[in-house]
Amino acid sequence: MFCGRHLLVSYLRTSNRSDSRHSWAILALLVKFIRQYWPDTRIVFRGDSGFYRPRLLSWCDRNNVDYLVGISKNSRLLKEVDVPSMLVRRAHGELGEKVSATYRFQYQARTWKHPRWVIARLEEGELGANPRFIISSRYDDGVKLYYEQYCARGDMENRIKDQQLCLFADRTSSTRWWTNQWRLLLSGFAYTLFERLRAHLKKTPFERMSASNLRLKLIKVGAVIIRNTRRIRVLMSDAYPYKDELSDLVRRLVPG
Repeated sequence: MFCGRHLLVSYLRTSNRSDSRHSWAILALLVKFIRQYWPDTRIVFRGDSGFYRPRLLSWCDRNNVDYLVGISKNSRLLKEVDVPSMLVRRAHGELGEKVSATYRFQYQARTWKHPRWVIARLEEGELGANPRFIISSRYDDGVKLYYEQYCARGDMENRIKDQQLCLFADRTSSTRWWTNQWRLLLSGFAYTLFERLRAHLKKTPFERMSASNLRLKLIKVGAVIIRNTRRIRVLMSDAYPYKDELSDLVRRLVPG
């Protein structure tokens, strides 16, 4: 779970459980912790359709937590958007290019105690119709909710890739769950350290580099270390292309 680039929770589920296993309990503990320090901050839970669970949404309703959660399409949802889908299809036929629009309506599943707002993203292109649906706790503009807020979760996917591809978060070779969970926590600590390092790299060539590039260009650098009673000297090769940037970073991290 991330907030922007900040890692909040790193939890490993067993392979015989659903994607949303324990997500309600984790969210409840996290919200309780955040509100101890920021009681008036608006909290929005955002997740794809794998995290759609009525119990989780009901808990959010009771605890003043907003949500934007995907929901898989079904016959009832598709029937609700028959008319707007026809209009989008007609616009595609007239323009000859991909057309998309949003449509907002209230919907109540059989397991819900009350109706909720659903935003439909209706798209018509060369491959035909491609409707998507999300559940929202707020009555806001559908375009803003879907494209600006919900779709922004794709950046969280990039943060997960940073951990898995660069910091070995997918190391789960042990037969013990706690051992694999401990590896995941270590990966989370490493990610947090790199993000703290990134705060000192603003307006430099390293500001937007991935963790693997930062490790390769700033940490895995060959050098000769000479130490005596008065000081430690680090001698880098003249061929190292980032020696000036690394020297400036060290000065910022170790003032004086």
